[in-house]
Amino acid sequence: MNNPSIELAGIKLKNRVMVASGTFGYGEEYSELINLNKLGAIITKSVSLNKRQGNPPPRICETPSGMLNTIGLQNDGLKEFIEKALPFLSKFDTPVIVNIAGENAKEFEELARTLSKENLVKGLEINISCPNVQKGGMQFGCSVLGTEEIVKIVRSSTELPIIVKLSPNVTDITEIALTAEKAGADAVSLINTVMGMAVDVKKKEFGLSTKTGGLSGPAIKPIAVRMVWQVAQVVKIPIIGIGGIMTAEDALEFFMVGASAVQVGTANFVDVNSAINIIQDLEKYDLEKLKGILK
Repeated sequence: MNNPSIELAGIKLKNRVMVASGTFGYGEEYSELINLNKLGAIITKSVSLNKRQGNPPPRICETPSGMLNTIGLQNDGLKEFIEKALPFLSKFDTPVIVNIAGENAKEFEELARTLSKENLVKGLEINISCPNVQKGGMQFGCSVLGTEEIVKIVRSSTELPIIVKLSPNVTDITEIALTAEKAGADAVSLINTVMGMAVDVKKKEFGLSTKTGGLSGPAIKPIAVRMVWQVAQVVKIPIIGIGGIMTAEDALEFFMVGASAVQVGTANFVDVNSAINIIQDLEKYDLEKLKGILK
């Protein structure tokens, strides 16, 4: 059996399989169902500076081979996260990486600076798919300038490892990945959800209250694998693959095109043991030898 532990962007992981932000809460919701100590890392649900109510329902819609969501980054805010979620997570021997979401550069700066004081936090994942309220709601990660601004300000605010979560809803994801790398990112994770829409023909209405939402699940895996491969050709920092990973074989596709680790997301809603099963099934492979064999 291979030793599955690795160091990724300065974070020591027991294995290469993490749970993706927004699909695992803050861990407590799953703690009575699976052993959190077996995970490579927990990527928390997005934490914003202030409490967010999120979008009105309906905000989840099942689609063929996937699901649409428009949760709207609902969370109780940074103070509540530090006071309640972190003490619970301290019970486990699993690295905690906090996904942060801000409406402007100043909020990202304050989130990074405050979380850097928490010993339990081993890294930050920057959600640059957040809408920039000062730019008419356009996502930071949809432009080179927006990406550069946020990554630079977070980099100047913390010594923690920074992972930048990339949006697929761009013209050229390699350009955004290179910008994140040059601005100080220690790793990139991709992809976030793909914009989509569903219509209920019987009710004659949209499937989501916001009309559009983020598509995840197996339906987006071919897009995710392609984008990971593209980014692997241009960056030198580690890549974390995300998108439709349901089995160990799905994860292998990402490793073979250049990912160093993966995140399991929508699969957690289908089977709470998905991440654990993938970790166990990957033990038979030498992932270091398989990584990036497909150029």
